[in-house]
Amino acid sequence: MNRRGTAASLFALAAALTTVSAVSAPVASADPTAIPAAHFRLSEGPYNPTIARLDDLLPNASVSDVLASANRTATACSPGAEHQVAAFCWNSGDDGTADWYPQGISSTADAYGNGTYEGETALFVSWYYRHDNPNKGVRVSFVDHSTSSTPVYRHVLLVEPYTDSAGNPDFRPVTVHAGGIFAYGHFLYVADTWGGFRAFDLRHIWRVSTGDKSRIGRQSDGTYHAFDYRYVLPQAHRFTASTTDGTARLRFSAASLDRTSTPDSVVVPEYDADGTGTRVVRFPIDYTDRKFRESSDGYTHATEAYRVDIASMQGATAIDETFFVSASAGSGTRGSLYTFTGSSGPTRHSGAQPVGPEDLSYWGPRDQLWGLTEYPDRRFVYAVDPSGF
Repeated sequence: MNRRGTAASLFALAAALTTVSAVSAPVASADPTAIPAAHFRLSEGPYNPTIARLDDLLPNASVSDVLASANRTATACSPGAEHQVAAFCWNSGDDGTADWYPQGISSTADAYGNGTYEGETALFVSWYYRHDNPNKGVRVSFVDHSTSSTPVYRHVLLVEPYTDSAGNPDFRPVTVHAGGIFAYGHFLYVADTWGGFRAFDLRHIWRVSTGDKSRIGRQSDGTYHAFDYRYVLPQAHRFTASTTDGTARLRFSAASLDRTSTPDSVVVPEYDADGTGTRVVRFPIDYTDRKFRESSDGYTHATEAYRVDIASMQGATAIDETFFVSASAGSGTRGSLYTFTGSSGPTRHSGAQPVGPEDLSYWGPRDQLWGLTEYPDRRFVYAVDPSGF
């Protein structure tokens, strides 16, 4: 397989998933249908002004500070993914919790092409909170993955800064599903299912007061809490999704950065358990300011869009001329990986992933395709060799 060219058009399957329980021979299926890409668009909102005010009140920390303060250690494990080259599991508390579910994955190789962020080599994993009263929103695991197969990590809470009714700078949880994430420069982007994207600024990580799992934001004594998390990462921008010409709104179920395309781009798959009418859409992104690339009308318009009819898409990415889709099949059946190019396939690799696969991310300098699973007591983080598919 030639994996040195530019990214080709997205292609996928028209057949719904069937239940499988083990890895089986790859199965080819029908091509997708191209739909007008320009009908999908994003609109950039202003930079959050409350960040500057909170910078003056709260100690700032770097990504390196967060990694150096890691308070959890992963465990060794082997999920048995096809063509697996690396893996780890969370500690027992994170592996088994029913409160938080892991969803999205990215790395410092998304942030910068050399694979590091300010000299650090790390993975980022998003988790969403499953309860209300209060809904704690989203946390992101900062995982030091420089050398160890049992890396250390720390969770950071995502927050949205705002000014309260008394004029005080404050912040609240970010209550989205966080089904996909990607780092790009100093921004960590999080998929907002029906809204588009939220962008969080890694240059403004704040240390807050700890000791109380029930408190969030500014307290009456002027301290700031975050459900007992030591660090918070603030939302800086919103990129709001819309469509034109009667096109149904897009469900931003996951997201990945494609550094192998020209220019860099973002791939968004759409989840639906039935699969009928599901789409995969590509948006351009600009390396000069690390934000979505706007057209002359002030919107970012998608550059490719396809109806693919894949059931239960959980993640999608592109590597040069080959595209990959992660698809789940319920809590008792192994997941599948789909591969396709502009001239061949698509092909379904049934059972190639563990039960409950989620987002995908390509770690270019290591030539590794990373994924993760969500179900309690079966939560794996793993990498496969994409050239094996």
